[in-house]
Amino acid sequence: MAVHPLVSPWGRFGLYSFFIDAPEPAIVDTGIASSPAEGMVPALEAIGRRIEDVRWILLTHGHIDHIGGAHALWELTGRRAQVVIHEADAPMLRSRRAHVDEYLAGRGQYLNDPGGEAGLAAAANAVISGELEPDVLVRGGEKISLGGDVTVSVHSIPGHTAGSVAYVLDGQNDVFVGDAVQVHGAANGFPGFVDPAGYRSSLNYLRDTVRPRHLYLGHPYRRADGTPYGVELDAVQAREALQGSLDIEARVSGAARGALAAGLQDTDSPYSPFAGAAEELGYQGDPCLEPSPFFTTLHGYRTTLDHTTEDEELRAHG
Repeated sequence: MAVHPLVSPWGRFGLYSFFIDAPEPAIVDTGIASSPAEGMVPALEAIGRRIEDVRWILLTHGHIDHIGGAHALWELTGRRAQVVIHEADAPMLRSRRAHVDEYLAGRGQYLNDPGGEAGLAAAANAVISGELEPDVLVRGGEKISLGGDVTVSVHSIPGHTAGSVAYVLDGQNDVFVGDAVQVHGAANGFPGFVDPAGYRSSLNYLRDTVRPRHLYLGHPYRRADGTPYGVELDAVQAREALQGSLDIEARVSGAARGALAAGLQDTDSPYSPFAGAAEELGYQGDPCLEPSPFFTTLHGYRTTLDHTTEDEELRAHG
């Protein structure tokens, strides 16, 4: 099956979706509210395809820039396409408010932005085309038929979000992972994930078990020198990006653990209370650039280690 990247305009950057030219055509990820009309329709017309014929909308995870256009795309298919998402990320498809709650529970507590909640609520209203109940909830292990003998396997790869999934085009081993392989992150130069252990495990699983022939990324993630990968990686590039992501996670993990062991302190640093980790990593990016992967990721380590300590104390006191 042919796979066509579809790029939609979004500020200085593009948002990427992927068209699988199967008997029952599928689009992987949907950008924001404007993406289907402004990006997907003309891109499909250029290859002689129609958005009305899309029958599957496969969502890799629940972030705004991947599910924001889902309702609009569904409408353009005459509401005939089936929408698929992992059950853990489904609340972000069903409710704009879920994105605000995620912000408040995580990175929002470090950003010291009194208008942050209102700002994110406004962004969710602007770029999410509509709240939508998914047709198919997955957990990993399912197979989805795209007509004829074409199937897609669903693999759970938590880390970037709890409900991140990989869709594998069976027989071709083309693998769509959304934002689950971060390398050095995108424009802000830092990898973003909420579950460090899940992220590490998922990268190992993709590298050693799935072993993509082609790896399709949600954004042009960057190498250590700042040069971006494309969004379509061959087998050699895929292995390099996966191993690079693991190497970077190990460095971030060491810095996070060191900062937490030293004790978190509020300071004047923009990286507070994780200034020690930023210094050890030599990170000088903007930690407040939304969606703020620096604070998202460091909060993930803090949460994980706090829970580990609690479990150890419970076991010690029997």
